[in-house]
Amino acid sequence: MEGRINLDPFFYPNSVAVFGSFKPGAIAYEILRNVMEGGFEGKLIPVNPKGGNVEVAGRRFEIRKKLDEPVDTAIIAVPARIVPALIDGIGHLIKGAVVISAGFSEVGNEELERELVEKARKHGVRVIGPNCAGVFGVHGKFFGSFEVRVKPGGLTLVSQSGAFGGAALAMGNDEGIGFSAFVSYGNAADLNESDFLEYFADDPNTRAIALYIEGVKNGRRFLKALRYATSKKPVIILKAGKSASGARAAASHTGSLAGSYEIYRAAFKQTGAIEVEEMEELFDAAKAFEMYEKAGKRVAVITNSGGPGVLATDKLERLGLGIANLSEETVETLNSFLPPQCSVRNPVDLIADADYERYKRTIETVCRDENVDSILVICVPPIFIPSGEIAKAVIEADCSKPVVVNFMAGELVRGGVRILEENGIKNFTTPERAAKALRWLSQR
Repeated sequence: MEGRINLDPFFYPNSVAVFGSFKPGAIAYEILRNVMEGGFEGKLIPVNPKGGNVEVAGRRFEIRKKLDEPVDTAIIAVPARIVPALIDGIGHLIKGAVVISAGFSEVGNEELERELVEKARKHGVRVIGPNCAGVFGVHGKFFGSFEVRVKPGGLTLVSQSGAFGGAALAMGNDEGIGFSAFVSYGNAADLNESDFLEYFADDPNTRAIALYIEGVKNGRRFLKALRYATSKKPVIILKAGKSASGARAAASHTGSLAGSYEIYRAAFKQTGAIEVEEMEELFDAAKAFEMYEKAGKRVAVITNSGGPGVLATDKLERLGLGIANLSEETVETLNSFLPPQCSVRNPVDLIADADYERYKRTIETVCRDENVDSILVICVPPIFIPSGEIAKAVIEADCSKPVVVNFMAGELVRGGVRILEENGIKNFTTPERAAKALRWLSQR
């Protein structure tokens, strides 16, 4: 995008300085430790006017009394009142500053925040924060935050709230999601959601962007950035502060005006962003887009149990997706190899004793049907058929259309789910969640 800011110093830095207290348990110490344990390969400089030494992750650092050489980024976790002077003092040596320190506009201290930005601008330094939880550039092996580290992958998480971001990273780890970057931007005194949308739209390691926002500072700019980003990749948005009470809470939390939800909703629709309602959905959408770019609206459901097949069908129709009409040719082919008690209309019910062969052939037959855009495969394995066998059928079936999977539940399917994940197929734990995944794919 023309005039786009280069944020590589934040997400792919070669050198980083950390400012603050390096006593174990202090924020600067925890960030230094996370950066080291995360395998950062660049130059790392702890700075504190008291000097001394610090040992983290088996390495001993000399703490410098002041920064005396250029670095890409400074991570600042010192008392708020001294931040502007610190940035003024090191501005000529840094490209970017991540200000973790709180005590700015979120507690009514606008003047101090204005001063911080003024000093940064004077030196051409860009700022993330203040009042933020830091950044990850996962593919640059840079974990510049005290939040839990994550596995590399294609999802970038941009969060106005640090704690939401931290919880989301931990949940992502549990859900088997890989991340390309994380940024918690707090008060957005300088860089904001629009800058990050534009930057990650062009970041080759980012396949999808997930955005948690309470409010935005400049609506017109946000719309432009969102339109640009959605033209390049899926943008999944969780908007908080939708209700009047929620909006009031947002104002005291990050000092942001949540604004009329209707306006946001129209903007999301207009730009083709994927809006989700809750945290669980944020990850389900992320999982869907990690596997596929998009999917059509006509869905075929293949199941070995009637109930979940009906639940999936109900949900798909409620979400505005079509239950594909299978062609006569498909129905004949299915009839030729399925036991007579199977239902060959959509949903296709393979009945409880369906094995590898029955699933694999059915998926391949249905996949060839021109009326089918995508397939939802449900498996509730009886105790005498290992779920791993059905997982292999899904993986080995020759099908080029999107296949979304719902294996349930718990212990029964653990083996199968593991095999699916090793092969890049995410499991959705209920038929309804799988149906929603197909709806989000169809919105692209």
